[in-house]
Amino acid sequence: MRSIWRTTTRVLGRDLLRDIGLVCLADTIVGISYGAIAVGSGFPIWAPMLLSVLVFAGASQFMFVGIIAAGGSPVAAVAAGLLANARHLPFGFAIGDVLGKRWSSRIVGSHLMIDESVAFALAQRDEERRKAAYWVCGIGLFLCWNLGVLAGAYAGTAISDTDAFGLDAAFPAVLLALVLPSLRDRAARLPVLIGVAVALATTPFLPAGLPVLLALVGVLAGVAAKEPAEREPEGVH
Repeated sequence: MRSIWRTTTRVLGRDLLRDIGLVCLADTIVGISYGAIAVGSGFPIWAPMLLSVLVFAGASQFMFVGIIAAGGSPVAAVAAGLLANARHLPFGFAIGDVLGKRWSSRIVGSHLMIDESVAFALAQRDEERRKAAYWVCGIGLFLCWNLGVLAGAYAGTAISDTDAFGLDAAFPAVLLALVLPSLRDRAARLPVLIGVAVALATTPFLPAGLPVLLALVGVLAGVAAKEPAEREPEGVH
């Protein structure tokens, strides 16, 4: 264990390991809130744990539980989760080299592919650091997330109203913190604002889950607005 720790510290450095550790701590807290919310919403205690092991995607898991708990159909919940995880396709192209060449390592590495592990990997210029950052972050988050969900699921059996503790706001707050910096980009604001407006306008009238899917029209609007902007410089010459 000491040799592994020394090797990891040598490759990544203490500062990067500290940053990964802080992200793992935050992920544990969010996992606790997810487990408590899922069980508090009526799911059996094994359901959030099974989802966390097999799916391991916080946004999709929260969407699934939220839509089902609000009375939405399982089809809408699964569709929303798949759409949320569609970003993993470009992730795979971006960090495919760190997963290794063996099928076993690629399958395991793909399962550990989440926003944080990809972000830490892409931030490293050296290939050895990229691989180490990805695997250390991915494995650390997988363990911390599942331990958090386990603790939260058992806590949810004792908490009758998770909203009273503000646990329902934990994950939306994390997502908001991730989205806000991107809103500085003018091109990103348009699809976000359109998606929010569509979701808010349709929520009172449509079953749970559908407003989230309809909000994707914001992405189409963003793509449509971006194409003329890309062609514009050609006319200047």
